[in-house]
Amino acid sequence: MEQLYVLGTGNAQAVRCYNTCFAIRDDEEYFLVDAGGGNGILRILEDMDVPLEHIHHIFVTHEHNDHILGMVWMIRMIATAIRKGSYSGNLTVYCHDGLVDTIRLLCTLTIQKKFCALFDDRILFVPLKDGDTKKILDYDVTFFDILSTKARQFGFTTVLKNGRRLTCAGDEPCSPGCRNYVAGSDWLLHEAFCLYRDRERFRPYEKHHSTVKDACELAESLHIPNLVLWHTEDKDLKNRKKNYTAEGKAFYSGNLYVPDDGEILAL
Repeated sequence: MEQLYVLGTGNAQAVRCYNTCFAIRDDEEYFLVDAGGGNGILRILEDMDVPLEHIHHIFVTHEHNDHILGMVWMIRMIATAIRKGSYSGNLTVYCHDGLVDTIRLLCTLTIQKKFCALFDDRILFVPLKDGDTKKILDYDVTFFDILSTKARQFGFTTVLKNGRRLTCAGDEPCSPGCRNYVAGSDWLLHEAFCLYRDRERFRPYEKHHSTVKDACELAESLHIPNLVLWHTEDKDLKNRKKNYTAEGKAFYSGNLYVPDDGEILAL
């Protein structure tokens, strides 16, 4: 059974949980989406028993530090494994066509040349355009521009082996211009910066983010049966699941998930 590995759930300012990133597990392989903002990704993968040797595909949604900086650590560690002969095959990194040079530059500035020498040989970069479809593991994954107002960002949609459609809408409110990719999804992965009742405290709209209420109203209007909320503030993690679920259920009738870091959801 395919599973969603929730590696991190926090927004860029979160310090009590890791930045939002996740992986889809298909048999023994993992499709990693973003890597968070630092080497915490390595601890989380270890804690969740995700071997680097079973990650051959990584998608980076956009350039913000809480999504991209962990890639330096992923590339460094996988390059080390390649050089040691413990990593079979290639690592393929997918991102929009304006982001490839950014990732390469970050790596060339911060890790040794012997690791970067693997670029275009064993570590491959695939630039994406809006609407591109790529074969990743057992899936045809279609990537789309989420029409961000801050930094160019892509999401994706795919059909799982069980026939269910899963869509990642990025870390901003789903734009009307890309709802054709979201409509008809069985699973929607969506950001929810804070509770609606806390909007004056956290000011999500100034940062172009959603509240729990907003995300749930969207999913309800599109008849999405399963909604995952993350990319949140972290001021009350102990009660986040309870509070977000309670608010969300007032506006959404489907299956609502507010996962903690390290949770595994059956898809």
